[in-house]
Amino acid sequence: MLNHITIMGRLTRDPELRRTGSGIAVASFTVAVDRDFGGRDGGERETDFIDCVAWRQTGEFVSKYFTKGSMIVVSGRLQIRNWTDKEGNKRRSAEVVADNVYFGESKRSSESNSSYGGNAYGGNSYGNNSNYGGSSYNNNAPAPSYGGYTAPASAPASDFAMLEDDDAQLPF
Repeated sequence: MLNHITIMGRLTRDPELRRTGSGIAVASFTVAVDRDFGGRDGGERETDFIDCVAWRQTGEFVSKYFTKGSMIVVSGRLQIRNWTDKEGNKRRSAEVVADNVYFGESKRSSESNSSYGGNAYGGNSYGNNSNYGGSSYNNNAPAPSYGGYTAPASAPASDFAMLEDDDAQLPF
């Protein structure tokens, strides 16, 4: 079975870091994710508020480096929890259990309050499958450029060779 989800949005509040009885770190946070389409009348886009939880080092990382309004990319699994409220009613909650967390924008663009900075993915991440410790996490690494290809303004025709169009040489 496959249960994998990736969301990108802004934190609605500062992450809340707690510890279990055995000292394991767990961070809870909510991500506001805009839908790709508008409402039924084609008007304003709606926003979903998705609860997330990150355990151990990933939770500590989220708590340390992300604040309210930060753009965040969360990759993990969707988990449904059943619980009973104070009045005895059975309830269900859905949340994303984060395996990996990424910066959704570069540090430079977040400081200038740019909505979606030039680099949508800052390039720095942390998760259970990532090495974090001392020098392996480089916050000053240059963010990758995700620009498109631009063809040269004019290319001389002499740079191209004519190909023979002989379908008889094809193996099929």
